[in-house]
Amino acid sequence: MASALVAYLHFISLLLMFALLVLEHRLFQLPLDHARARSLVFVDLAYGASAGVVLLSGIARALWFAKGLDYYLHNAAFHALVGLFVLVALLSLYPTMTFLNWRNTLKAGAAPQVSARQGRLLVMVIRAELAAMLVLPLLASLMAHGIGTIGG
Repeated sequence: MASALVAYLHFISLLLMFALLVLEHRLFQLPLDHARARSLVFVDLAYGASAGVVLLSGIARALWFAKGLDYYLHNAAFHALVGLFVLVALLSLYPTMTFLNWRNTLKAGAAPQVSARQGRLLVMVIRAELAAMLVLPLLASLMAHGIGTIGG
């Protein structure tokens, strides 16, 4: 039962993570107003929290549930999946740091000023995250079906 619950938590938090990133993409439209900028900060915080749940539940699955750590460590699809998840995390740093830098402006009741160049870069990064996240379930499926097993 615990294994099924951890798997469910892992899957639902990945879906939530993707949904929040889609919402972030939809909310980010220039020029920003105060309300949308505040929403972006909140949505990005929830996105980070859901990514943390994905990571922790994934670690739990690899260590204590599913097929066991040895299986995953000897699977190239697992290594690709972890690498891609890390890439998404690194990409997400740019929007997160940008949104966090808006806190004082938002507390003052103003909307942050975002240049067209910075806006395009933020949108490109968010889209890159979304594209990478679309590949994560494919890698997980390959891994679960034993495709990518190293040695053996």
